Amino acid sequence: MVLHEPLAIVNGSSVEIQPASWRDLGAVRELENICFPKDSWPLLDMIGVMTLPGVVRLKAVDAHRVVGFIAAEKRLRKGLAWIATICVSPDYRKAGIGRSLLACCENILKCSKIRLSVRAANNAAILLYTNMGYQRVSRRPRYYRGGEDAVIMEKIFQRE
Repeated sequence: MVLHEPLAIVNGSSVEIQPASWRDLGAVRELENICFPKDSWPLLDMIGVMTLPGVVRLKAVDAHRVVGFIAAEKRLRKGLAWIATICVSPDYRKAGIGRSLLACCENILKCSKIRLSVRAANNAAILLYTNMGYQRVSRRPRYYRGGEDAVIMEKIFQRE
């Protein structure tokens, strides 16, 4: 996959979905801190997600600025994939970027089951995931900093 070749162009705009790499570490870390001030990943975890083999990493780019990011990995022993993180800059929300990142990631993963976790109070994200075919399957009490529960959501695909 060529780094600068877009995987998707969002709503006909200049925002492109592209593969992300370790070179995007600073921009992705800054975006995570903006989107998840309570839950942003520590630097070592972020280095891992940006460098470990087998992790699907995609970024949404507008004029060379990273405005969205998603990372996921297959967990073969469990027969599923896990969306580790997905975020979109507040200035770019409600433009279809999160939906595009998620759809591109799902297509690359090609798994029959994909899961993710989301803060129980993050109604906008839960609505997006529900509209994309994810269903609530469980809850992890006090998972996030501050003691908030995580809602575990899952999407089942009919893949050949």
